[in-house]
Amino acid sequence: MYSLLLAIIYIAFISLGLPDSLVGAGWPMMHQDLGVPIAFAGIITMIIAGGTIFSSLASERVTRRFGVGVVTAVSVGMTAAALVGFSTSGSFWMLCLWAIPYGLGAGAVDAALNNYVAVHYAARHMNWLHGCWGLGASISPFIMSFTLTSGWGWSSAYLIVGILQAALTFALLISIPLWGKVNPVALPAHDDGDEPADRAHVPLAQALRIPGVLLILTAFFAYCALESTAILWASSYLVTDRGVAPATAAAFASLFLLGITAGRFLAGFFADRVGDQQLIRGGFVTVGLGAVLLALPLETTVVALAGLVILGLGCAPIYPAIIHSTPVNFGRRNSQAIIGIQMAAAYTGSTFAPPLFGAISAWTGMWILPLFLAVLVALGLVMSERLNAQVRRRAAIR
Repeated sequence: MYSLLLAIIYIAFISLGLPDSLVGAGWPMMHQDLGVPIAFAGIITMIIAGGTIFSSLASERVTRRFGVGVVTAVSVGMTAAALVGFSTSGSFWMLCLWAIPYGLGAGAVDAALNNYVAVHYAARHMNWLHGCWGLGASISPFIMSFTLTSGWGWSSAYLIVGILQAALTFALLISIPLWGKVNPVALPAHDDGDEPADRAHVPLAQALRIPGVLLILTAFFAYCALESTAILWASSYLVTDRGVAPATAAAFASLFLLGITAGRFLAGFFADRVGDQQLIRGGFVTVGLGAVLLALPLETTVVALAGLVILGLGCAPIYPAIIHSTPVNFGRRNSQAIIGIQMAAAYTGSTFAPPLFGAISAWTGMWILPLFLAVLVALGLVMSERLNAQVRRRAAIR
């Protein structure tokens, strides 16, 4: 049962990554067919992000009531329905309408699955699972490219991914009885999650008052802000400020994402031995090194390109390690509520940081990108280290 459910979760993470790149990959054609400005993509992503943040915050109450298996199956089903709805949309307002269940489903399943894996599986699986998400996110642009070059149109790409999500929904529905039969992993002795799990709801205000929660929320916000900013603006920075050819810059921008994916698979092999704290610390330090290399005013562009790849490798372990350390740092009883809030903080950072940088760079110039990333690295590292100090003090007292 352990291995069967784990295989289903791996497939789920690949499937969850599939829709995340579709809007960006297909929008150059979509906005023309729908007759709207190219900037309207931001409206779609904001609606999705809003639904995701809302369902992430509500995930703890819903998951405690219905169980992680039911929540995961229903959430993926909502995403599947939304994607099929996208494929049938002939106007922009219909896309906006279907973006609502898309966001609601994505946030709930993200929080529920991440907490389940953090509680029941070792750190290596958390890294590999998020690597699988990267595979899914990397595959979907190829699906969009295939349907466009084949003359099927962008709607066929959404339909294909929607059918894949529907098939996963069926598999998840069948697997619901398995979710309660996997024993939680053993946690360090200082974790209060070793006590029997309390089925009572943990209100948002109560979760936010737990010592250290605001620190990890800030660190998570900073990480997701720097990741999304680098994804959106790194290519433009290389072209405008470092004189890199647009095709080369685009290739290395994709290597940033591949670096995250490959780094997570690599981190999985030593995550259990190194530990979450070291992975988070090492990840932020590596990202900082990449930002420095990106900023060095050298004649050659090789160092800047290498810095972008190092940025991706550094980003790789941070997200999975923050999630996996939550039951250890705050207890199993509180972990679902806190991971839901973490997901909301993550989506807030990834939604608002890129346009914020765009506004700043319009005033100062694109040269400020490495400095912007460095500030976020410093914020994330300081907050995570302060949390580590709190955890050590609690362990010493006990």
